Amino acid sequence: MNDSPEATQATAAAPTAPPKLPDEVARAVDLLFGRKAHDVTVLDLRGISSATDWFVLATGTSDTHVSSIADNVIDALKLTGTRPMNVEGQRGGRWVLVDYFDFVVHVFHPAAREFYQLERLWGDAPAYVMDPEAAAS
Repeated sequence: MNDSPEATQATAAAPTAPPKLPDEVARAVDLLFGRKAHDVTVLDLRGISSATDWFVLATGTSDTHVSSIADNVIDALKLTGTRPMNVEGQRGGRWVLVDYFDFVVHVFHPAAREFYQLERLWGDAPAYVMDPEAAAS
């Protein structure tokens, strides 16, 4: 059995077609790709967590990129009336958490994403690796 992080992540992300995402979650995914986020993954936490229904995970290439991605999501969703309940890590740029109650957007620096491994921590949740081409359509 291969227990490497890559094998674990690939196993956790096996489902490829997510269920119909709520409009705000789908919009957040589009906004992440609009700022060139990498490795966008959606975890379906419905029935697993009482805190939220969805995690949306993304990776930036630098602290500045992480902050820019998160700022874009926050600003664009505010324009449609969706405001975060809480934002953490915005100044640091290593991991920005944007809590919208029903869904949480996590934007990571690559080292932070590797360290925290949320996909592995929530390994019992269906994970969907999002496709930028599908998100744009």
